[in-house]
Amino acid sequence: MAFLWLLSCFALVGAAFGCGVPAIPPVLSGLTRIVNGEDAVPGSWPWQVSLQDNTGFHFCGGSLISEGWVVTAAHCGVRTSDVVVVGEFDQGSDEENIQVLKIAEVFRNPSFSIFTMRNDITLLKLATPAVFSQTVSAVCLPSADDDFPAGTVCVTTGWGKTKYNADKIPDKLQQAALPLLSNAECKKFWGSEITNEMICAGASGVSSCMGDSGGPLVCQKDGAWTLVGIVSWGSRTCSTTTPAVYARVTKLIPWVQKILAAN
Repeated sequence: MAFLWLLSCFALVGAAFGCGVPAIPPVLSGLTRIVNGEDAVPGSWPWQVSLQDNTGFHFCGGSLISEGWVVTAAHCGVRTSDVVVVGEFDQGSDEENIQVLKIAEVFRNPSFSIFTMRNDITLLKLATPAVFSQTVSAVCLPSADDDFPAGTVCVTTGWGKTKYNADKIPDKLQQAALPLLSNAECKKFWGSEITNEMICAGASGVSSCMGDSGGPLVCQKDGAWTLVGIVSWGSRTCSTTTPAVYARVTKLIPWVQKILAAN
């Protein structure tokens, strides 16, 4: 029966590598932090990518949404000379079966503003598609009318700093479970800087930090992990008592669908 149930779950979310269902299940020990992080289970967040420049320096995260497309933050300033690394867990290891993929085109949301951080989303079209495997697959995208209420516990992942003043980023992918906040609640911390295109999470002893930018904030919906936010901005000191701010994917999905349909 359990096997049949598992099969039906996969049928619900697509083919063998259906979106949002990692072949290697993640293990979360509750409300842990990326600042003072918790190592992820290798391969358990198979849509997480590392964006690296031509020297191999990791500067931002991102998420695979299909074999040929990655979503990240506009403020990361990705260029076609950068690369997308998929299937990575430990950036200090040469033993991993990673794929280093070139970028064919960068689609930055034309409404993005570096001053307000609104519409902080970029789509990357890969020059060659990622090969899906146990450790490489796509996250699900929400629909524009999906609702993820305040208090929902979601997960953010990345290789961002584990202390804001750390000299370097961690080698191993970090994960943190953290609750969503309503925008009204978030405005108590950030005031009018919070707009409808943003969603806040954390202020619970947890924070994203520098180097996590562009990476995913995922919540479970119908048994599959869905991309609810893109790491955007927050406290300069990665304070764990202040919410981090993410681009709200449900608001940006019409633009995403338009770009994907046209390209």
